[in-house]
Amino acid sequence: PPGVLILFVLLGLSQAGPESVLYSVAEETEVGSFVGNLARDLGLGVEELSSREARVVSDDNEKHLQLDLLTGDLLLNEKLDREELCGSTEPCVLHFQMVLENPLQFFRAELHVKDINDHSPMFLDKQILIKISESTSIGTTFLLESAQDLDVGTNSLQNYTISPNSHFYIKIRDSSDGKLYPELVLDRALDHEEEPELTLTLTALDGGSPPRSGTTLVLIKVLDINDNAPQFAQKLYEVHVLEDTPIGSWIITIFANDLDAGNYGKISYTFLHASEDIRKTFEINPISGEVHLRSCLDFEVIQFYTISIQATDGGGLSEECTLLVKVIDINDNPPEVTISSFTKSIPENASEILVALFSVRDQDAGDNGRIVCSIQDELPFFLKPTFKNFFTLVSEKALDRETKSEYNITITVTDLGTPRLKTQLNLTVTVQSSYTLRVRENNSPALHIGSVSATDRDAGANAQVTYSLLLPPHDPHLPLASLVSINADNGQLFALRALDYEALQAFEFGVRAADRGSPALSSQALVRVLVVDDNDNAPFVLYPLQNGSAPCTELVPRAAEAGYLVTKVVAVDGDSGQNAWLSYQLLKATEPGLFGVWAHNGEVRTARLLSERDAVKHRLLVLVKDNGEPPLSASVTLHVLLVDGFSQPYLPLPDVAAAEARADPLTVYLVIALASVSSLFLVSVLVFVAVRLCRRSRHRLLVLVKDNGEPPLSASVTLHVLLVDGFSQPYLPLPDVAAAEARADPLTVYLVIALASVSSLFLVSVLVFVAVRLCRRSRAASGGGCAVPEGPFAGHLVDVSGTGTLSHSYQYEVCLRGGSGTGEFKFLKPILPSFLGLGEERISEGNPNFRDNFEFN
Repeated sequence: PPGVLILFVLLGLSQAGPESVLYSVAEETEVGSFVGNLARDLGLGVEELSSREARVVSDDNEKHLQLDLLTGDLLLNEKLDREELCGSTEPCVLHFQMVLENPLQFFRAELHVKDINDHSPMFLDKQILIKISESTSIGTTFLLESAQDLDVGTNSLQNYTISPNSHFYIKIRDSSDGKLYPELVLDRALDHEEEPELTLTLTALDGGSPPRSGTTLVLIKVLDINDNAPQFAQKLYEVHVLEDTPIGSWIITIFANDLDAGNYGKISYTFLHASEDIRKTFEINPISGEVHLRSCLDFEVIQFYTISIQATDGGGLSEECTLLVKVIDINDNPPEVTISSFTKSIPENASEILVALFSVRDQDAGDNGRIVCSIQDELPFFLKPTFKNFFTLVSEKALDRETKSEYNITITVTDLGTPRLKTQLNLTVTVQSSYTLRVRENNSPALHIGSVSATDRDAGANAQVTYSLLLPPHDPHLPLASLVSINADNGQLFALRALDYEALQAFEFGVRAADRGSPALSSQALVRVLVVDDNDNAPFVLYPLQNGSAPCTELVPRAAEAGYLVTKVVAVDGDSGQNAWLSYQLLKATEPGLFGVWAHNGEVRTARLLSERDAVKHRLLVLVKDNGEPPLSASVTLHVLLVDGFSQPYLPLPDVAAAEARADPLTVYLVIALASVSSLFLVSVLVFVAVRLCRRSRHRLLVLVKDNGEPPLSASVTLHVLLVDGFSQPYLPLPDVAAAEARADPLTVYLVIALASVSSLFLVSVLVFVAVRLCRRSRAASGGGCAVPEGPFAGHLVDVSGTGTLSHSYQYEVCLRGGSGTGEFKFLKPILPSFLGLGEERISEGNPNFRDNFEFN
């Protein structure tokens, strides 16, 4: 039927894709701890989280995490116990999704719960009894009960030790499942008469920091000789059990045989290396070997059990086998429905409105977990699958409130198990009145755009209706309060300011109609305003650019056929509909009839074959016009140059050449200014050096003081004398300071000399640059010693401009051979512009001989 959508979903098979966002957190972390900024990691804005009703949905429907919509932070909602969540599974991964609405979007993510060392190794038996024959040979190993450590990784069980003794040591065996099992190895022969019993302490250590440990007592009874160990009929026993099997039911009987007689032939059965789950679920009769069910099975929790069973005879010899119990699923779980969002009221006259978003799951497997979702046939709604096990309830067509104002929808979710289980969810949806108004853009302020009307069957004040606007939460990008207003008495709506279709195409708001009774009763309606486009935007030409720079010049070979594509005029219009339909027209051409413009796509093509009599340069004026009322237009000028071939360089247009000539004096003025500043700086440095040298008038005197004795003794002293203009001058420094200044003077001189040298070098470079430019200009004016004939190549520079067909701009100094304007070049010398580095690199990449060999015919 058209109102029902049946979907079969196989749960439990889909996992997070490679695009999942990964987070990690240590177990037992406090509630409210920061996990990560989900908004930043997904590239979403924080304000987008609230507007799109973001939420976190876990696969197991548990609220482990919470999303802070104000910051986008993902926080812990509860303490996580890794062992409770994942058991021995590593890594421990919690899958969840972030759901966004309007539009509906899903993001997958994973939370890795890291293990901490919060559990000590623990032996399930406080005492291990081992019976060993005294005839046991040295090196014999005995299986010991292993310790259980709920932690994983390095925090799990890592080592075993035994208390010091003279008979045994511990050997650790690695199993295929990655667990460590202790074995007791006989190191020295036993003697029953000397020592009938030994009590040892077995210690289990984990790898945490600090390490945790657990101990158990190993009671060893030394027996008389026993040379036959028990033997099982088979090494692997396999049995299938329904998950609803009653407690106490018989599962299987394990049997082993021992050839010995008496006490040595008596066999006892025990579970070996059994986890706590196995011990809680099963039990074995130590004498008969019968295995019974101890607690209820649950396929959704554990699908199979692997049990190691040990048979030990009276002499202490033992053997083990494996029992594999597979749990068979039954249909004992009804489907689960989780509502993520629900809209109670929807507007009339609108189709495909999202009413509800929900997810379904069934913990059973196979057909027991396959699901069928449906609603009633007669309702104008349908179910739509979205992502994984999520569904949306959507209105099928526009609803009429006057026909029916309320719908009761029952969502039925049924599995395909035996017997079939189903879950039903009832939703009530009301239809809200709505109005649609159309307003042409650029309207006058305070324009009456429409009215809403409500009636009340009461009388007097109870029937007096007042109207008010119900505006959505404040949006800085859409200030509705400044767009519309309503007359409280008659419900007339007014546009407060001019609307612009290019900025806002539509908006909606609510209107509340309330009476004046006591208590006041009210009703609501939805008003949607559609802005109608007006032709208020003229076409804008994207190509060729008309920005006042060098004009775009297109090259056309003279051998071009009729219909040859010269260029294409590209334009856009900010309006919509027919106001944005553009047509192209050739208004003016240097030679009418030679070129044409296609009206619909702006392609400029040749209208006929070219001839030698056609002018070299052509100027086309193209008009771009929209289809509005009244029509708006824009024009663009194209320059076309006819050449004999694309290898022929073309001349710059006269206005471009004039612009380049006008730009030369600016360069000269800049060079003169730089030279003046450099000269002034050099003169200042020289004056400073001269003043320093003139002011140096310091004298040094060495005075000898001698007595008149026999032999005479003497002493000397050094005086520093400085000549000054007057005693108002500051006093002299002490001799050591003066010495330092004297030593510093050469450094100052060297610095001044270095600055003067750099300035001189810069000045000389500027002068050389000016001289080279002037020489090149004079040589260009005189033709460089090579006669340049008059003709199509007037002047000595050929400008290959990047605004036309070629991709870069170059200038070449050309001398022609002979008197023909189209003769072969005698030589071609490039004049490099300031950006030649990039162009030269590209030329070299394309053709390494281009710069040195370039010939035109």
